[in-house]
Amino acid sequence: MATYRVTAAERGSTTIADRVVAKIAAQAAREALESLPKGGHRPHATVVVHRDAAHVSVTLELDYPSDIGRQCGAVRRRVTERVTTLAGMDVPEVAVQIERLHSPHAGHEARGKLR
Repeated sequence: MATYRVTAAERGSTTIADRVVAKIAAQAAREALESLPKGGHRPHATVVVHRDAAHVSVTLELDYPSDIGRQCGAVRRRVTERVTTLAGMDVPEVAVQIERLHSPHAGHEARGKLR
């Protein structure tokens, strides 16, 4: 039997679905928040992949008072690191949105709504 070698260009490429990259990003956000003294709750990520670049948007709920800037920075760094490592994609952008703040000082009916 003859051995036929297929060159890399002829084999094609592996495509990773946006939803898989979004799951990696959400897990990375959870890991980042768990590593901080005041973590967050239920991170959710959406991703748009274009060629080999993932544009990530992460939505968080955070405890308040806390260092919000530090938490957002940690999430950005961890998401970039994990998506690059696990999916092999560049991550030029990680947008972090704070959906809700949780305060121990707010009453049950006002939970998440601070002024």
